[in-house]
Amino acid sequence: MNDDEQTLIIFYNPQCAKPNYQRMPAAILQVASLIEGKFSYEIVDGNLRSDVAYAQLVINKVIQKNVKYLAISIMPGPQLVSTLKDLRIIKKHCPELVVIVGGYFPLNHYEVCAKDHDIDYVIVGPGERSFRDLISALECGSLPDTISGLAFERDGDLVITKRSHPINPNHLPRYPYHKLNVEDYVLPTFLGSRTLSHHSSFGCPFFCNFCAVVSLAEGKWMGESGERLGELTQYMVNHWKINALEFHDNNFFTAEKRVKEFCHQLISKNLKIAWWGEGRADTLLKYKNETWQLMRDSGLKMIFLGAESGDDETLKRMNKGGKQSAKGVLQLVKKMKDFNIIPELSFILGNPPNPVQDMKKSIKFIRKVKRINPNTEIIMYRYDPVPIGGEMFEQVTKLGFSFPTTLEEWVDSKWRKIQKRTTADVPWLTDKEQTFLTEFQTVLNAYYPTSTARHIKPGSWRYWLLKLVSGCRYHGRFYFRPYELNWLQQKFSYQRPEISGF
Repeated sequence: MNDDEQTLIIFYNPQCAKPNYQRMPAAILQVASLIEGKFSYEIVDGNLRSDVAYAQLVINKVIQKNVKYLAISIMPGPQLVSTLKDLRIIKKHCPELVVIVGGYFPLNHYEVCAKDHDIDYVIVGPGERSFRDLISALECGSLPDTISGLAFERDGDLVITKRSHPINPNHLPRYPYHKLNVEDYVLPTFLGSRTLSHHSSFGCPFFCNFCAVVSLAEGKWMGESGERLGELTQYMVNHWKINALEFHDNNFFTAEKRVKEFCHQLISKNLKIAWWGEGRADTLLKYKNETWQLMRDSGLKMIFLGAESGDDETLKRMNKGGKQSAKGVLQLVKKMKDFNIIPELSFILGNPPNPVQDMKKSIKFIRKVKRINPNTEIIMYRYDPVPIGGEMFEQVTKLGFSFPTTLEEWVDSKWRKIQKRTTADVPWLTDKEQTFLTEFQTVLNAYYPTSTARHIKPGSWRYWLLKLVSGCRYHGRFYFRPYELNWLQQKFSYQRPEISGF
């Protein structure tokens, strides 16, 4: 695009990832795919370089190219902080710019966003049609009241239009990769030296009450066909020489038939790549051994699984749904060991009504998991509410918990610490209990160094030093003040980067 050519829309992906951990902005690419050829646009990704003042870059483009619309994708946490900082600067210099926001934060907190003076429209729900139709209406001078999936403020009142419906991913065009320098996103990972990512499905068929996806999906799930995914993988191998692929779906393994077809595609096309995806234990336990062999032979190296808790009563309070159970997770961990596929289990600890008891139960369960399959990756989160209701949310609300009511409150130091989990400062958990959880995690990750760490290889002297120093603590269940392990952690950089940090 020439410098003097007009651009109608800028899609902006504010900074949220650490350097060398950026992933392709799938949500933006998906929305953009539906306006390709209809409206002129550019994509600006604030995650590519740390030495660029992206707010000023956007301002320059707005002025030089007569940009009318700024569309921002916002995840909770660090991206919200960078978004607000940049948005305030951009709107100060470009007050006529129409700002449209979407993503998981606006979805779950649309009223806060709609009432902000620098935001004009909020996409609430699946955004492809809503965004396209909103731009069409605004360009024609029509009112947006009939456009599905919007929230906005008019004359001091909040307007919310009817719910939008998702588009089957098989009916969407291929991502407009030509709008990006895709090489910027080809990175070394645990899977391979040239890894790309893709989002191959919409939603999740479950209603876990701790999950922000529920507000988006409402129990719906639709996935790209295995054949289409095979064609995409071939395209990525041909164009960018990838040897690994991450699927960032909310639930990649929902349909066994689709997964089998994808594996057949990889094998028949001789695409020797490693791959990774997210699933549920109860779903995967239903898979036939034939499918497990196919997944292994096609290059599947690891599956991310929401174990969530080692206590079945807590799983019920979480509305985990299906047939998820602690026993089932253990069965799956054993099965995956037999097929040499690494389980990556996430746990939510410190759940009400008794957060201390909950932590101890899950810690005991995690130790059992490690005995069965020491290669299992463990990721631990503290319980944090999402505004979709449920028993646990009602309990913490009664204790006095409430969400911020302005964007400034969301990014102040208190909430940044809460979301980074460097402090408790919540009514259901004390700082002492928060510290106990952090200290256990430090000891666990030292005794079982993560297989995804770039600086620690099994069998290396660093690996054995960590095992030796942490062994007495782990076996003696002595987690208090592991200063020596914190020092080694910094020295060796052996823990996974904190994706929820600021």
